Amino acid sequence: MRCGHPPLWTFARVAGVEPTNNFLERLLRRAVLWRKRSFGCWSEAGCRFVERILTVVQTRRLQGQSVLGYLHDALRTYRAGQPCPNLLPAE
Repeated sequence: MRCGHPPLWTFARVAGVEPTNNFLERLLRRAVLWRKRSFGCWSEAGCRFVERILTVVQTRRLQGQSVLGYLHDALRTYRAGQPCPNLLPAE
């Protein structure tokens, strides 16, 4: 970081950078509401499952892709002993 140019003001120097974090707050809202309704998770394994499933749901929705289709493919490949399908689109 250069002196006199803190990251807080990046939006003023770089076109396209939002001055607020509203987008990220909206992305996290689903997880926060789930935690509030369900009183969180009670085990480490349960917490890992929640982290992963919420990541899949939010990522697929942002991509405009089917969440259930991905979960179906993931289960099918797991049962076949194959690696999990890639969550990120191929470049």
